[in-house]
Amino acid sequence: MTRARRLFAGPKLRELRAAHGMRQADMAAQLAISASYLSQLENDERPLSPALAARLARLFPLDWRDMGEHGDERLAMALGEAAADPLFADPPSPDELARLAAQHPDFARRFVALHEAYRRTGQRLEMVDEALSADNAGGARLPWEEVRDWFHFANNYVDPLDRAAEALAKKLAGSGGSPDAAAIEHHLRDALSVSLLYAGNAGLRSFDADMRHLVIDPGQPVESRRFQLAHQLAALALRSEIAAVVESARLRSAAARQLLFVGLSNYAAGALLMPYGSFREAARDLRHDIDRLAQNFGTSFEQTCHRLSTLQREGARGVPFFFCRVDMAGNITKRHSATRLQFARFGGACPLWIVHEAVAIPDRILVQLAETPDGARYVSMAKGLVKPSGRFTRAPRRYAVALGCETAHASDFIYADGMDLASQRSVTPIGVSCRICPREDCDQRAFPPSDRAIAVDPDRRGVVPYRIG
Repeated sequence: MTRARRLFAGPKLRELRAAHGMRQADMAAQLAISASYLSQLENDERPLSPALAARLARLFPLDWRDMGEHGDERLAMALGEAAADPLFADPPSPDELARLAAQHPDFARRFVALHEAYRRTGQRLEMVDEALSADNAGGARLPWEEVRDWFHFANNYVDPLDRAAEALAKKLAGSGGSPDAAAIEHHLRDALSVSLLYAGNAGLRSFDADMRHLVIDPGQPVESRRFQLAHQLAALALRSEIAAVVESARLRSAAARQLLFVGLSNYAAGALLMPYGSFREAARDLRHDIDRLAQNFGTSFEQTCHRLSTLQREGARGVPFFFCRVDMAGNITKRHSATRLQFARFGGACPLWIVHEAVAIPDRILVQLAETPDGARYVSMAKGLVKPSGRFTRAPRRYAVALGCETAHASDFIYADGMDLASQRSVTPIGVSCRICPREDCDQRAFPPSDRAIAVDPDRRGVVPYRIG
């Protein structure tokens, strides 16, 4: 049997400590080891034990994942994430997982792949169940649902398009820069022969492909006008890259393919204005402070939140976030999750979720510690937004956006500051939707779960007129 490789990680530990501005004594205290032991580790006088590597991954999940150099180390981390699923009541210890990854790598890789397939299958089953429960005729997906599901299973990250947009941003604004509106206008005019007019009579954006003429509504906020310019630039300059992705998606209808082209153009516009490398670095430096990121990149609050949910590039991932947008009626109009939390495809979100309160309180950030039925805990922030219409005769759009992550990443999420993450009293129990939520004691339940029987007692009345069997 192959012996587990001894892991020496001195330079990585020093880099990690420097990145967080910590003294040896500070880091040693967090790791529950002595400062002298940490000094020996940093000088490669002693190897890093699997248990200590697991502790580092838990305390510094984003940094430690980036610092993983060796295949078996990365595999052990992936194995640990899979084994942490609440499905497993008694997961193996970090030492056992490290030995398994080193001694039986093929089995470990298959286990990780099997768990991922299990997770994806569960999501698909939930989609089918909700589609049937919502009387969606014949279970057929509408074009916009097909596109939404495509983005979901692409993990909301499109690598060739993201890299092409990043390269274009570098061409327009230099290394790491975000092109301003003038640079985009200049490229549209000089490189793509597009004439531009700001006028309020053609919707938010209108492009005449034959005349190569673009009209943009000047009544939009400056961030929205810049995004419309970036969308048109991406749709033209990256047309072949976008078309290749659409072709490979194999969507069923022409309408779905057209919607995907629009969605991918929007995706590329976000990647152009917030280039992956510089945006990810700034996000980590600012601990994902959305207002400061928006100021740095000249983007809106919503655009910035959405971009944070797309940072899933292999080898340079960001914090796995969930993101959604909710309108005044509680409908989820945008959604994506790189976490275990998944959104209901039909109907609204759990009424206990803070995003519903945020809709009614614009321009104030609300935070919440929530727990789903599987025991996973999340820190989320939500903010109500009002997008002005630019005229009296058209009502402004009102909605809220929410962004959140699992508590394992709380140290990288500024909105978790001050929360007692271990407290049971401060946590809000939420679900995906009433239709599939198993909680029996929820006072906010709108209707019973679709897979449970109910009992009705005419002589007794609780908050809801039935008990879940």
